Order: sequence, then C-alpha cells, then structure tokens
Amino acid sequence: QVQLVESGGGLVQPGGSLRLSCAASGITFSSYFMNWYRQAPGKEREWVAGISSPVGNTNYKESVKGRFTIFRDNAKSAVYLQMNVLKPEDTAVYYCNARYLTNDYWGRGTHVTVSS
Repeated sequence: QVQLVESGGGLVQPGGSLRLSCAASGITFSSYFMNWYRQAPGKEREWVAGISSPVGNTNYKESVKGRFTIFRDNAKSAVYLQMNVLKPEDTAVYYCNARYLTNDYWGRGTHVTVSS
C-alpha cells in the first residue's frame, strides 16, 4: 500500500520558516519524481516545487524561488520543503506528490498558516 505522509506544518509569523517533510512507503522512492503542491482557501491546487531522482534537479514556482528549497533523501524515502521568509500568501494546505510513468500518488496534506 502506497503512503505519503506529510508533516511539519503549523502557524508561523510572516518572515518565519518551516520545514515540511514527506515520508513515503510502498514505492521504490528513488524512481519517483517528487513534487510539493499547495492549495489555498478558495483556490485551486498549484504546483510549488519538484525534484528529480537520482540527480536531484529542482525547479520552483516563480513566487517561491529564493525562499523555498526542495530536497530529498532517497535512503530515508523522504522529501522535504524548506520554506523561508514566509508570507501570508503562502498560507495553504501543502501536499506531497510522487510521480513515475503512470503512477501518481498524493498525501493528505499538512496545513501551513502564515499570520501575525
């Protein structure tokens, strides 16, 4: 059974930092391209960042470049999203996504609220 479990969300003040984690099981993690998506209240889900394997090439949504960093640990079957200089507009539910060929798996999400 495939599971993606996100953690690390919470309430943070503007300018603060959070690190999200996603633990994967039931897949050959090193084969999968990993993504983070987010969905803000009343908005559609949007892609935030992605990372390939095994090279670890990364790409980002323009609005998070320079503030967010995606990285992975294939030995731990985990992917992370380091989020710095958080803004209120980063408030959303953040989802982990694993993709390989026709396989497409999602976690249940973790809430991030950026507010003073």
